[in-house]
Amino acid sequence: MQLVYVFDAYCGWSYGFARTLADLADRHPDSPVEVVSGGLFTGTRRVPVRQFGHVQAANAKISRLTGVSFGDGYERLIADGSFVMDSEAAARGMAVLREAAPRRATGLAAALQAAFYVDGLSLSDPATYRKIADANGLDADTIVAAFRSSGADTAARADFRRARELGVDDFPTLLAVDGGQTTVVAVGHATAHQLDHRLSGLV
Repeated sequence: MQLVYVFDAYCGWSYGFARTLADLADRHPDSPVEVVSGGLFTGTRRVPVRQFGHVQAANAKISRLTGVSFGDGYERLIADGSFVMDSEAAARGMAVLREAAPRRATGLAAALQAAFYVDGLSLSDPATYRKIADANGLDADTIVAAFRSSGADTAARADFRRARELGVDDFPTLLAVDGGQTTVVAVGHATAHQLDHRLSGLV
């Protein structure tokens, strides 16, 4: 059985789900996890954060339910409301990190989200990927060059298409794929214990 994790790096609920996913991956080492970027803030949704008036209230709820913290760097970045979350750029970054270390995709997805939600770094900035690469033992020059390449654009679009093909438009969504059967395991929020219980019913 394979797990497919469809998330968006700029999605607060995906940020809150990262610990649960890490716990689940540790408990099920024989179930590989495919990480797919969903494309939450693209097209007309790529606007200054001030236009999403619910951000602070949503973050408080995410913290309460998942235990994650939003860092001072993040709070400073969004304070004036002008920052634009661009999920296409984030998906390019996720694609090149995943390509560099496929077996560490879940951890790199978490690192990508921490760069934004803790450190307040833009996921459109090549310097962000240099920092993530350095912190995770990857070749920073290679990562940055790949992020800037047309191949990263192609990979991001492929991820968005994959999410649509899976019928996913809420993030995060965790799916279990076994043969030709795909089952939704979680959407939005769940504990590792709850996911264990749901997965046990599929075996």
